[in-house]
Amino acid sequence: MFEKKFLTEVINRSAETEFDRRKLLAAAGIAGVGVGASVLLPAMGAGAVGAASAAGVSDGSILNFALNLEYLEAEFYLRATTGAGLPSSMISGKGTPGGVTGGKAVPFKTAKIKAYAEEIAADEKAHVAFLRTALGSAAVARPAININEAFSAAAAAAGLIPAGGTFDVYASEENFLLGAFVFEDVGVTAYKGAAPLIANKTYLEAAAGILSVEAYHAGIVRNALYNLDLQDAANAISDARDSLDQGTDLDQGITVNGKANLVPTDKNGITFSRTPAQVLNIVFLNPKAVTSGGFFPGGVNGDITTSGS
Repeated sequence: MFEKKFLTEVINRSAETEFDRRKLLAAAGIAGVGVGASVLLPAMGAGAVGAASAAGVSDGSILNFALNLEYLEAEFYLRATTGAGLPSSMISGKGTPGGVTGGKAVPFKTAKIKAYAEEIAADEKAHVAFLRTALGSAAVARPAININEAFSAAAAAAGLIPAGGTFDVYASEENFLLGAFVFEDVGVTAYKGAAPLIANKTYLEAAAGILSVEAYHAGIVRNALYNLDLQDAANAISDARDSLDQGTDLDQGITVNGKANLVPTDKNGITFSRTPAQVLNIVFLNPKAVTSGGFFPGGVNGDITTSGS
């Protein structure tokens, strides 16, 4: 009896959807559900979602939250380097699918900066592919993404342009790097904050691997901005992020007290963390509890959809 109650609890917490829960219960011979073991989730390894975390959020929910962010980053970088976004084979899934507004090839002047952008674009596309494979049929679709207007709003929030003005993130490599800076530090803090919520050790290791790649990207972008003497603009973006996430000071510019600060850390030399809700505050460009806005005008897909307050 104990074993059956234990299995039932684990299955209830692990299932991504109610239908998945019924299939798993049936496969375990529990509750007399009229669904046979032949319809058990296929390939319970690579495509299965993990067990729920202690916080009650499934690994699948966390990975899908990350997938929304990876869609955004991949579309931003791919359009900057190739003029086109993700192929149609990499954007379908659960939830409301959406198109991408804005984006074009950047007229790079510096070969090294173009090389940085191309490498990061390839990494972000690979992250989308990996998460979609890990999630299998539970993967969410790419939501609607607004690049042009959202970057203008972000630049206005940072005081780089007047309210209602236009900031063309693809007009120059300098603008492109400032746009990349909006994302990269957020990606690092997002994966760091999500790590304690992931129960499956395989997925946790993968998330740690993506986090480290995002940190490499952030370091490249911060260094490039520093070398181009764009410290003031980058620091203004950092301040704007902090004003949106409603937390303590979770952000640092690329200079602090006039000195280089290419590796943002707390007093212990540790990377900052943001909750999923705080991350959504930033990508929605809203310090309030909302379900859409900014880069995601129709919201994100999956179970984690509301920003913090």
